[in-house]
Amino acid sequence: MASIQPHRVRPGRGTELLLLVPALAIGIAGYVLAGLGVTGEVPAHAVAYAVGMTVLALVVHVVLRVRAPYADPVILPVVVALNGLGLAMISRISLAYAERGRADSGFADRQLAWTAISVALAVGVLLFLRDHRTLRRYTYTAMVLALALIVMPLLPVIGRSVNGAQIWVRVGPVGMQPAEFAKIALAVFFAGYLVTHRDTLALAGKKVLGLQLPRARDLGPILLVWGASLLVLVGQRDLGTSLLFFGLFVAMLYLATERTSWVVIGLILFVGGAAAAATTFGHVGARFDVWLRALDQDIYGRDVGGSYQVVQGLFGMANGGLFGTGWGQGRPDLVPYAESDFIIASIGEELGLTGLLAVLLLYTVLAERGLRTAIGVRDGFGKLLAGGLSFVVAFQLFVVVGGVTRIIPLTGLTTPFLAYGGSSLVANWVIAALLLRISDEARRPVPVVRAVPTPDIGVPVAVAGRAEDAETPVRSSARTAPDGAGPRADDRPTEHIGGDGR
Repeated sequence: MASIQPHRVRPGRGTELLLLVPALAIGIAGYVLAGLGVTGEVPAHAVAYAVGMTVLALVVHVVLRVRAPYADPVILPVVVALNGLGLAMISRISLAYAERGRADSGFADRQLAWTAISVALAVGVLLFLRDHRTLRRYTYTAMVLALALIVMPLLPVIGRSVNGAQIWVRVGPVGMQPAEFAKIALAVFFAGYLVTHRDTLALAGKKVLGLQLPRARDLGPILLVWGASLLVLVGQRDLGTSLLFFGLFVAMLYLATERTSWVVIGLILFVGGAAAAATTFGHVGARFDVWLRALDQDIYGRDVGGSYQVVQGLFGMANGGLFGTGWGQGRPDLVPYAESDFIIASIGEELGLTGLLAVLLLYTVLAERGLRTAIGVRDGFGKLLAGGLSFVVAFQLFVVVGGVTRIIPLTGLTTPFLAYGGSSLVANWVIAALLLRISDEARRPVPVVRAVPTPDIGVPVAVAGRAEDAETPVRSSARTAPDGAGPRADDRPTEHIGGDGR
């Protein structure tokens, strides 16, 4: 019988610190080059900006060293690099607006303030959430919170409509999109519910045309929450978030049950729902017209729901070519909402196809590390939560890039970490913090036992230790819940010794 050789698990904080150097350099260099390209001078606050971003990144790094020493060392540098690139491009567009005398040119400073707030909240998650399994206790609380957040924009006093979509809440000078936080609450609810009912969802029920369908009483609660959220979002004309929630729902069902029938059912429902929405809702039909006939003169010149924004974005990316016009040398400000909905087109123009592919590669790495965390963590709730959060970031990016490049109709979602918007930035930093917390558990060495002879009778006695000091790993039949809540019978054990230090 082959024996398992123990190996020392490296926390990886040194690797993370090393990766933070180029991650910070990307954002700081972009900020300086954008200022030089637009005004011909180094921005007056370049040093303060560089120091501020460095301090924010190091604060998170120090907190990880203390509270999550085994967290994935790649996630934080990737997030810092994306956030820095977004700040540089937003600052560049803000300078262009200022040169043209536009009154709304101060959003770069606001985005920097939101970055500080986002990092502070991410640090709070890492400090106060000591074990991600604690969230499982609040499965149904997360459900109620998600529905409340989705309904908030419909309230008469605080709800606001922007560009025809009732998705904003404003209290005093602060505005937010509650749906950005609802996706996190829904991921927690789906993970908590599905980890309890995954066996009945996967095995019970009838087969129809070769597809395994669950019983109504097993799927009912989660289907009710999903359906209610979609109905409200359709009423708010926020079809982009509706699509995001639908994708999250199907993806987490597939992760929980491993049934490809859910993917097939999801695709059928998506195609049918898209066709019905295009014929029922005028604004959805207009987006399909833009997608299919963007260069038609009547579509391009339409005052409301025209293709001007999409076509200008395509022209900008074509102008960038392979290597781009350079920071500050293009005209991304000609595209409406270049700093938010169309920041991908702005990056494609000034950094070219090469720079845009590099940005997409960063997102690919982030999604890969999140899914790696889902595979490595040893409890079912953590697997589903990490997998769901990783998917929602990757799927949101696909929807945004697909809309800008006309692969799919435009939806109006924001690009995670890059686009202007406080709600999106805060929510995605919280997602990064949750992935870091779960990855700490995934890469942490498993307690092991070793044989120690007693002084009296010389019989080996099991003594607990860490994997790096171990000779034989433990084979446990159940995980112990946090705060002494007892074993979790539904969390299936995995033979796992620790991460590989990468």
